[in-house]
Amino acid sequence: MYRIFFKRILDFLAAFILFMLFLPLFLILAILIKLDSKGPVFFRQQRGGRGGVFFDILKFRSMTIKEESDGKDFDAGGSARITRVGKILRKSKMDELPQLINVICGDMSLVGPRPEVRTYIELYPERWSKVHSVTPGITDPASVVFRDEEELLSKADDPEKEYRENILPTKLDFYEKYVENISLLEDTKVLFKTVFVVLGGH
Repeated sequence: MYRIFFKRILDFLAAFILFMLFLPLFLILAILIKLDSKGPVFFRQQRGGRGGVFFDILKFRSMTIKEESDGKDFDAGGSARITRVGKILRKSKMDELPQLINVICGDMSLVGPRPEVRTYIELYPERWSKVHSVTPGITDPASVVFRDEEELLSKADDPEKEYRENILPTKLDFYEKYVENISLLEDTKVLFKTVFVVLGGH
């Protein structure tokens, strides 16, 4: 019952309340982003959602617009593409806040497997088919484990290969396990762990 009905209701109510609470912060960050570099406030990218339907995920823009529009999906972190404000947004995870809008619209959930770009979905189609049986989320167990993912990738000899062959398959393990064990209790645990990590916990 929670998976089918109550999860969506709780997602909508919680995301709406959080969006209203964070609205002043949204406005401040929007101004800082515009003052720091040219380009839109939001970064939009097509990600795979429930049922394999793609949607535009929203983030606060943290990179310069020229490089963002070059068609590349992968970034290892610590790149010259990242703006001064963008570094703060990424470090604090505040760049993810606009995804509350995705939750309100029904494209995402507060907790669920992180949505991926088409390139990496096509690498493991059967596994993603199972993952896409549920709505993707802002956070999940893999997000907590890989909280320093950008730092890990920046140290790899071939960041894209490291992500494709090692990190992504491990994430899919977490995603599949989540799909099999969705519950209010597990979602609550993930949310508390995420807040703890964002606030500097380990």
